[in-house]
Amino acid sequence: MAAVLVVALTLTAGAAPTPAPSTDPAPSAAPTSCSTGTGPYQRELESYLRLPPDGHQSPADCAAISAFQSRNEVRPADGYASLATYRTMLVVQARPDPNAAGNCPVRDYKVACVDLDRQLMWVQEGRRVTFAPVPIRSGRDGYETRTGWFSVYWRDQDHYSDLYDNAPMPYSQFFSDGQAFHGSLVDLFKGGSHGCVNLQLNDARRLWDELTEDDAVYIWGTKPGTERGLRPAAERPDPHGNPPPAVHTPPPNPGAR
Repeated sequence: MAAVLVVALTLTAGAAPTPAPSTDPAPSAAPTSCSTGTGPYQRELESYLRLPPDGHQSPADCAAISAFQSRNEVRPADGYASLATYRTMLVVQARPDPNAAGNCPVRDYKVACVDLDRQLMWVQEGRRVTFAPVPIRSGRDGYETRTGWFSVYWRDQDHYSDLYDNAPMPYSQFFSDGQAFHGSLVDLFKGGSHGCVNLQLNDARRLWDELTEDDAVYIWGTKPGTERGLRPAAERPDPHGNPPPAVHTPPPNPGAR
């Protein structure tokens, strides 16, 4: 019996116990490569991630922002509070209730809602969101995306612009004299379009399946960095809440990009 006890004590002293597996996520730690400085949207990201909102990068800030970027497929996930990271934050914030401010009119029919202030769009039918918020890129200064009520009047899945060097405009859905929703192969977080509402290619493909001709489109706000917003009187919301009139404009020739 004594020999057995000695062996047991020897084994216990010579080997560390194996920890039980845990279902909790690993605690966030600043990666060794997380050494970026203070970004232009530092304070906004700090507030959203419930960090001390001092507007200055710290190792904890860098780690938390990097983790957010990784979860939401922002590249590079280096912890820098960039425009792309901030714009992604706005989309994530909007997901629970994109129309919390009530800017997009609620109707019993489908409405594609385009928020130029936040540079995102979604589709709702009544109060039910049928297409969750996604980032967009609207018209740059001098080529602003028009605001007001519109409707989808022409669609072309494989469209090319003959105004702008035969630029590809996949999954085009036109709503206002050459301005359209369409997929883009460029960075949505840089610059602006010639008036179209650009989407990431996968989002444009899904939106193609979501909308049909004559579906309503409502656009409001101003793209950050532009000096003015276009709001033709004929395209202002109907004060009585009536749906927008059907648009029978011929297919654009050529389309904007």
